[in-house]
Order: sequence, then C-alpha cells, then structure tokens
Amino acid sequence: MAKWMVYTKREDFRAVAQACGISQVLARVIRNRDVIGIENTRRFLRGTLGDLHDPRLLPDMEKAVRILAGKIREGVPVRVIGDYDVDGICASFILMRALGECGAQADVVLPDRIKDGYGMNPQMAEDAAQDGIGVILTCDNGIAAADAVRAAKDAGLCVIVTDHHEVPFETKETTRGKSEAFTDGAGTAGTEEPGADPAGADTAWTEEPGAETAGADAAMAGEPGAVSGTEGRRYLLPPADAVVDPKVRDPRTGKMEYPFPEICGAVVAWKLADLLLQELAPAARPEVLEEFLPFCALATVCDVMPLKDENRILVREGLARAEKTSNVGLRSLLLVNSLEGKKLSAYHAGFVIGPCLNATGRLDNAERALALFLEEDPQEALKSAQKLRELNESRKSLTEQGVGKALEQVREKKLLKNRVLVIYLPDCHESLAGIIAGRVREQYSRPVFVLTRTEQGTVKGSGRSIEAYDMFASMTSVKDCFLKFGGHRMAAGLSMAEEDIDVLQTRLEETCTLREEDLTEVLHIDMELPPGLWTFDMTDELRLLEPCGTRNPRPMFAARDIQLHSVRIMGKGQNVLRFGAVDGRGARLNLLWFRDAAAFRQDLVSSRGPQAWEALQRGLADLPVQIIYYPEINEWKGRRSLQFVLKDMHF
Repeated sequence: MAKWMVYTKREDFRAVAQACGISQVLARVIRNRDVIGIENTRRFLRGTLGDLHDPRLLPDMEKAVRILAGKIREGVPVRVIGDYDVDGICASFILMRALGECGAQADVVLPDRIKDGYGMNPQMAEDAAQDGIGVILTCDNGIAAADAVRAAKDAGLCVIVTDHHEVPFETKETTRGKSEAFTDGAGTAGTEEPGADPAGADTAWTEEPGAETAGADAAMAGEPGAVSGTEGRRYLLPPADAVVDPKVRDPRTGKMEYPFPEICGAVVAWKLADLLLQELAPAARPEVLEEFLPFCALATVCDVMPLKDENRILVREGLARAEKTSNVGLRSLLLVNSLEGKKLSAYHAGFVIGPCLNATGRLDNAERALALFLEEDPQEALKSAQKLRELNESRKSLTEQGVGKALEQVREKKLLKNRVLVIYLPDCHESLAGIIAGRVREQYSRPVFVLTRTEQGTVKGSGRSIEAYDMFASMTSVKDCFLKFGGHRMAAGLSMAEEDIDVLQTRLEETCTLREEDLTEVLHIDMELPPGLWTFDMTDELRLLEPCGTRNPRPMFAARDIQLHSVRIMGKGQNVLRFGAVDGRGARLNLLWFRDAAAFRQDLVSSRGPQAWEALQRGLADLPVQIIYYPEINEWKGRRSLQFVLKDMHF
C-alpha cells in the first residue's frame, strides 16, 4: 500500500493568485513545484523564448564557437559524434543542420549500442584521423571520454566536447573517472517544507516533512548553488580544446556556473548552433533556430529532464511548432503515428514519437533515425518513418516478453526476500534491460538490476533505483564485483563476469541500508480538496501547468468521506473501473481508475469481505474510501462532464 504525503509548502497564495490572475488552488500547486514568488510564478506560466538563458553563460561556449568558426572558414572537415538515444539523435541533427547552413564540410557518426557502447571511443578517434577529419564535435557525450579525446588529440585533431552529463571526479575512496559513462536520466524528488496543520488522524496521508529552504532541493537535484557533497572531489575534464557542459563547476567555488544546468544535450547543441549561426550565417539564423525547437522539446522530454525553468519554455514552444513542422522526416513520423494535425503534448513526445526513435538505437542503428530527420524526399521519409514505427512495435513486444519473464523469476525464486533485486535474463536483448528494470521497480518499489548475457560471454546490465537508494554509491561499495560500472543515484549500467552474479546479489544485500518503510511507494499530494468543489473553469485552469512531466507532475488531490455506490468494469483487458460515488457534501461523482479489476476485487474482499464486492457490483454499496485523484473534463458527443481519475484508494 502506497504512503500518501501532502505537501505543506508556505507562500502568500492570495497575493500570488491576484498578481498572476490565477486561483489560489493553482498558486498552491505551482508552489509545490518549488516555484517561489510572484515573478517566478509569472515566468512559469507565461515564460517566452526571450526568457531563455544566454548561451554565452555555458562554460567554454564562446571559446568553442570561436574555434569551430575558424576551422569552418579554413575548410577543415568536421565530424559530429553523437549518441544512440533520442537526445543524441536530436543533438546530432541540430549540429549537422547548423554546420551545413554555415558551409562546413561535415559528417556524423553515431555509435552502435552493441558494438561501440555509449559515446565516443578511441577507435572512433583513430577512424576520424584516417578519414582526414580535422575537428571532432561531440554532442550528448564526451565529458567522460578522456581516453578517446586524448587519442584524438594525439592524432592531431581538434576536439570540442558538448555534453550535459555529470563531470567525472576522483575522491580519496574511489576514482569515478574509471567508471563506464552512463546516460539514462532520472528525476530526484527534493525535500519539502513543514507548514500547514496536519491532516486529521483518521486520514491515510500525512504532511510532507522536510527543509525550510530551497537549498536542500538544490543539493539533491544538482541545481545551481549546490555545493553540498562536493568537498574532497577532484573533477576530471577531458583534454579537449573546449568543453561545453552545463554541469562543469567553477574550480574556485565548486558551483555550477550555468543558471539552470538541467538541460539536455540537444539544448546544449541548439545553444551552440545559435551562436555559430550568428557568426557565420546570421540571415538564416531565425528560421533555422525555429526549425530546431521541436527537436529540443523531444530530447528534453525523452531524456527525462525536469520540466522547469527554460526546459518548460522549450518544450511548450517546441511542441507547438512540431504540430506544423517543416521537417519532412518529423512530419512523416507524426503521420504514421496518427498525430498529424493533433495538438501535441509531452505524452506524445515521451510515449509515442520518442520510442520510435529509441527503438532504432536498441534494435537497429540510430543513424536510421537521424537519416529520417535529414531526409527531404517525402516518399522516402514516409517509408523510413513506417520502418521506425515497426521497429518500435517489435521493441514493445520484446519488452513485454522480458517483463513477463522477470516477474516470473521474482515469484519463482522468491526474490522479494531481498531488498535489492538482481534478475538474470541471459537471452534478453541487452538494450532492453533498463526498460525492464524500470517496469519491475514500478511493480515492487525496490531497486532492480536486470542482467543479460552478451555475445562475448560476459554479462551486461542496467539498474533502476528508488528515491531512498543511491544506486551508484551502493555499486561503488561492491565495485570489485564489476568489470565496469557507472551511473548516478537513480540509474546505472554495468558489465561483469557471469559467475559473479550470485556474489553480487549477496554483497548488495549485505551492504543495503534500506528499511521496510523505504520500500513503500510514496505518492505526493498537492492538497486536500473535495471533488464536488471542482468546476469546469477550475479544471480548465489546470491546463496552464502543461507541459507536465518530470519535476512538474500532473497535480494530485486527496479526498476523504467518499462513498462508493457502484462499479462498472470496462476495457478489453478488464483494466478500467468506473465508480459511481458521492462526496461528503453529497455531490455525485464519476470516478475512473485504470486498474486491473481482479486485483481490485481481491484487495476489496481481503479488506471488507465478499459482500462488499457483491454490493458494489449491484449498485447497492455504501463503501467509505479515501482517494487520490485529479480532475479532467470528459467530452463525448458534444457533451462536457467532470470526471475524476484515481491514482490510489484506501478503504
């Protein structure tokens, strides 16, 4: 059963609401996203491209543009080296398109996930030298590629790194620079403030504990000003001619210099393109930068970047422009996914378009997706887009098979006796391990490692964590189990010998400090509000929060004194429940829950007995519950009605 926590952050909600022309409910929800004060709230609601941070604030940005512009004027060939995920594909497209507009001789190489692994490697540097390349320009990788950069420099190449990942560092205990770089993003919840009166003792939820100031949030999330935990570290930059990464710190203060370091690789590339176009193709700059915005939005959502600050602006503006994009490849991808002419949301970016691009890097080669965005022939683009969609369907099928086998292994081997799950699926495609680990983590609220066997006979794997478990730190404590490993608090990648799998499970469990309460899912509630108080206008107003996603989730509200009267089971898989209910004020409610009907019935019977289920089915129940929900407007055949989508329920 999930633990419910109600935010209790403080603010003069009346003043913010009046100044910004919104309700106090919305003002409270926005404050819960760590947006403090009237001006920041206005920017959150109505920020424009003019509010984006100056690209020159990025470390080494002006130096990188100066070097690159000079090399282009000299006719020196440039090679872009990207990555095989959505962020790397979009960043590579942005740079290739900008370089072409600037008259550069340029080509691009994206690593093969299986053959090359993540990012630039020494062999790529040697290949570039043999091909007569003079400049290597990385995107979405390179910050941890010191050996590859050194090989390129030894071969006489100029190297410009653009990346957004954490800078490797050394401490007295470990040398992270040896670790394998890892790219998967994951959000980290900040701490919360104490404040309002606690909910009543009869409720299933409690107020959210935490710190008074925003500094605690910054320290966890890596936001500007966060110096906590950096003492005793020596950061290791690659020996490139310029290193453009928002997470590079000032060596004197230990602080990140860029105002909002949580941007993705494609946005870093977009900002470099902005200054490069200013220098070499100023007339084309406005139109080209506009063309790039949908790719910044796609990459930001798919790389799980926090939808705050300039990310929020870029995603909102980028999705709006994607609806009428001039890019033939992107338009074809919208068409084959039945999205042409529709209003696009972060959901479409993250769960429809993005997976088609990621599937190429997982099951094929990411250069296929990049070629689609560079394609100018509509018929060829349509064929390529359809192939990407087919690859994604194949990926989804393989993923479901893998998830099924993983859950079966958890049950058969009784792995839930462990706080950290290590699951070995030798025949699983190694590119799917991270997706499967994430799905298992959602099911059991435990850190999960999924391991697969490689063609070379070794084992590779990916891990996905929970808020209370620092996965990278835990792996560091048992680092002798791995051949290579890397990652961060919420996700990791590794390679190891097959015979050490059982040892890894034992060691991880021995060193694990998780308590039973840490293994309980936590649902964060914006406020308690009876559903019957919602109006169409209030519900419409919540759309101002879009785009929603990481660090700006869809708002959740709690209510007690709800009486369920009836239930109707819907959906092909019997996984949609529609309840008739009333709240404590007597308002009639239409509740919708996307949950397996058999599982709900089992929970209800265990709690209240079989008669409760029978009464609910017959429409004669009077079952008291507490709920977490969000309101939405249901439109059907010209009629609008309020319905409330459930996230959780306590009997």
